[in-house]
Amino acid sequence: MEKPFTIIAIGDIVGKPGRNIVREGLASLRERYGADFVVANGENAAGGNAITPTAVEEFLALGIDVVTTGNHVWDNKEIEKIIDTEPRLLRPANYPEGVAGRGHGIYESRAGGKRVCVVNMMGRVHMAPLECPFRTFDRIFLDVAGKADIIIVDFHAEATSEKRAFGWYLDGRASAVFGTHTHVQTADEEILPGGTGYITDIGMSGSFNSVIGMDTEKSIQRFLRLTKIKYDVAAGNEKLNGIVFRFSGEGKTVAIERILLEK
Repeated sequence: MEKPFTIIAIGDIVGKPGRNIVREGLASLRERYGADFVVANGENAAGGNAITPTAVEEFLALGIDVVTTGNHVWDNKEIEKIIDTEPRLLRPANYPEGVAGRGHGIYESRAGGKRVCVVNMMGRVHMAPLECPFRTFDRIFLDVAGKADIIIVDFHAEATSEKRAFGWYLDGRASAVFGTHTHVQTADEEILPGGTGYITDIGMSGSFNSVIGMDTEKSIQRFLRLTKIKYDVAAGNEKLNGIVFRFSGEGKTVAIERILLEK
């Protein structure tokens, strides 16, 4: 019997605590789950709300195969130095035509001998008014169908309703759809009828003595004062959230499991 192809997706990496727990825990996760491919959302890796070339280089050196992002991808201008030249760094595919970078790619796995298409997409509910993610996926699917063995999608979105609708819309076409952005891992992992693995949000990697990775007191004051207060990345109680997908030879999800790695 063929061994299922296994992908680990790591939830939003927040600041130095997130980078630390990924650095310390990734090798053991790979071994524990027999991972053939790793994807991580890194848009909060630098200072809690940006990503830099240095952070991308660190993640790739650790063995992360693809780094996805979201609405904070442009918050540090340094990323513009590599976003056009590093194919393993993605930004949401539904940014307007002409924006730097790429929204999807097809990658040869280091193990397992599969061609993995990773798509990065962003929602529009309570987010920037980007192109329609549903129709954008339609176009990408037409381009990659037959060229990839597995298609996985990081849907970086705010509303659970939009995420759920997107998962059902992709069922039977994408191998797996996982949500990012809200930094809270949901308990609704499932395999949809068409064989697409789905979870609304895979959570975050960073300090859990926090409000979604940020200093608790600063976060509380924003709600009390209703004024803009600069966030600081929290520290302590570091954990890693993620998901494990296992796929059949036909690229369908056959198993799905949440990850919670604690120090």
